[in-house]
Amino acid sequence: MNLVEKITQNLNELDYDFNEQGKSLQDSIHQYLLLLEKWNKIHNLTAIRDPEEMLTQHIMDSLAVLPHINGPQIVDVGTGPGLPGIPIALARSDWQVALVESNTKKTSFLQQAKIELNLKNIEVVSKRIKDYHPDRTINTIISRAFSSLGTFIDSSVHLNRNNDIHCKWVAMKANCSDQELKQVTTPYSIKKIVTITVPGLTAKRQLIVINKEVT
Repeated sequence: MNLVEKITQNLNELDYDFNEQGKSLQDSIHQYLLLLEKWNKIHNLTAIRDPEEMLTQHIMDSLAVLPHINGPQIVDVGTGPGLPGIPIALARSDWQVALVESNTKKTSFLQQAKIELNLKNIEVVSKRIKDYHPDRTINTIISRAFSSLGTFIDSSVHLNRNNDIHCKWVAMKANCSDQELKQVTTPYSIKKIVTITVPGLTAKRQLIVINKEVT
């Protein structure tokens, strides 16, 4: 089975309707993986070198969050080489995704990916998250292996500029300890903890979904 066939198989195994994107999504994911593999040889963007492993551990891991996030305005905090933001943007062309990353070699890659994948629905933000102040209502603030829950909220609280109770923080975790969960304190609360299934991956994955409480 070649890489494109593997992408198709994995997409079919995810609990999400990708029919609207069709073959273009498969081709775009394939193009992104090849670009990531190419840049990774020089810039060491990820410890995973093999495109098939990248597909499982990066792309499918990112796409598995789609049923649990809300658009159309997404901010990906500490996106690195575009994870989970680029897969989300590929799957949801009707959403706008801000990729926030302070590492310049990674933002250079993100800019190139934006050009080569013709991603008109992403914004590459070469800043620390504390220095990013969008002038629009954000629906979901997401991070993947960015920091502890407490730091994640503290560094991005300003993104919810209107104190919207419907804005959610979603932290992608391998396994979140009880001690870390206790970092979420009033006026924030954990709405739910979702165990997600990633095609081809046996390791445990969790989403910690956080909301601001009504005051």
